[in-house]
Amino acid sequence: MSTVAESSQRPIDRWFASYSGDHRNATNQSIHVVAVPAILWSVIALLWCIPAPGTFFRPGAWAALAMFAALLFYYRASRKLGFGMLVQFVVLSLIAHWIAQSFGLTVLLYTAIAVFVVAWIAQFIGHKIEGKKPSFLTDLTYLLIGPAWVLSKLYRKFGWSY
Repeated sequence: MSTVAESSQRPIDRWFASYSGDHRNATNQSIHVVAVPAILWSVIALLWCIPAPGTFFRPGAWAALAMFAALLFYYRASRKLGFGMLVQFVVLSLIAHWIAQSFGLTVLLYTAIAVFVVAWIAQFIGHKIEGKKPSFLTDLTYLLIGPAWVLSKLYRKFGWSY
């Protein structure tokens, strides 16, 4: 039976509590603090590389669409986390844009693939150390929760509420 405290929690708090249960080991947490944003950037960069139809859309259109959809999820979960994720998306998009403009989409693509593979290897090493399977294997929503969970750790470090 659920307690009053559990029933009064926001859904994002329940997501974070569940996610935290699979990430108790300090080494695994440290790996996630680095690897999760790296994976997030690599996904944005990979979407950036998908050709956009017509002349109205430019490279990055698919990434922008995906980030907008994710922002709706984050903003609904917590306005403060939504704003933080917006800032993170802008910064990660600027990095992808800079690489694409400076070195071309092919370099962005190969860099994104390399970052994606290395970061996921790190994630699985962290979970091997933890002794628990990654949360997203039980529910794909955790792929969205991971970046917000890392951001919430930063918020707590600065004493900010989310």
